[in-house]
Amino acid sequence: MFFDPLYLVIALPGLLFSLWASFKTKTTFNKYSKFYSANHVSGAEAAARLLNYAGIYDVRIEETSGFLSDHYDPSDKTLRLSHDVYHSTSLSAIGVACHEAGHAIQHATGYEPLKMRSSLVPALNFASPMSYIFFVIGILFNFTSLVYIGIICFALCFVFALVTLPVEYNASMRAKDLMVTAGVVSYEEANDSSKVLYAAFLTYVAAAVSSLLTLLYYLWRSGLLGNNDD
Repeated sequence: MFFDPLYLVIALPGLLFSLWASFKTKTTFNKYSKFYSANHVSGAEAAARLLNYAGIYDVRIEETSGFLSDHYDPSDKTLRLSHDVYHSTSLSAIGVACHEAGHAIQHATGYEPLKMRSSLVPALNFASPMSYIFFVIGILFNFTSLVYIGIICFALCFVFALVTLPVEYNASMRAKDLMVTAGVVSYEEANDSSKVLYAAFLTYVAAAVSSLLTLLYYLWRSGLLGNNDD
């Protein structure tokens, strides 16, 4: 297995940031999972209220397994909520559910960054696992073309991480505003719920930073960035 200590040096800040963001998300979710909405609205009910308020009636809301595995699938218009979010009336659950409903609203209104991110998914499914393989083989056997292909593949991963930032931020802002206007929670409760969303957003920032640092490593190791006499 090829291992370059230089990669660890460059990637370590991003890794530490990602670990901290993940820890903050879990602790913030756990903290506000102990605070419950005055209206006793579950996560599934909160998401349904937001969708109905936005005039969207063709999105299914389903329960799925896993911790914080919540997501919206635009391919079949399904909003999938984890058990802890689907059934709970906590502010954490409501915040996460409304955030995912925000993605469904983005989809229904043709939000451009979401369309861009969705269009990148097929290419990303190939580029993400293959970038490292192309790059390492190219370095080991001095195949410059493979090195460049690996860099292009990972550049696509970075673009995807970058495009994800406005998508996630916009969904959270929609959720924070609509959960109040749709009568799901009070303004004060919405502020607490949004703290969970802010913590979760940091994980996407960390992913973008990690992608950027890895891309810089690829460019440096290939000699395209700075001087490389190896």
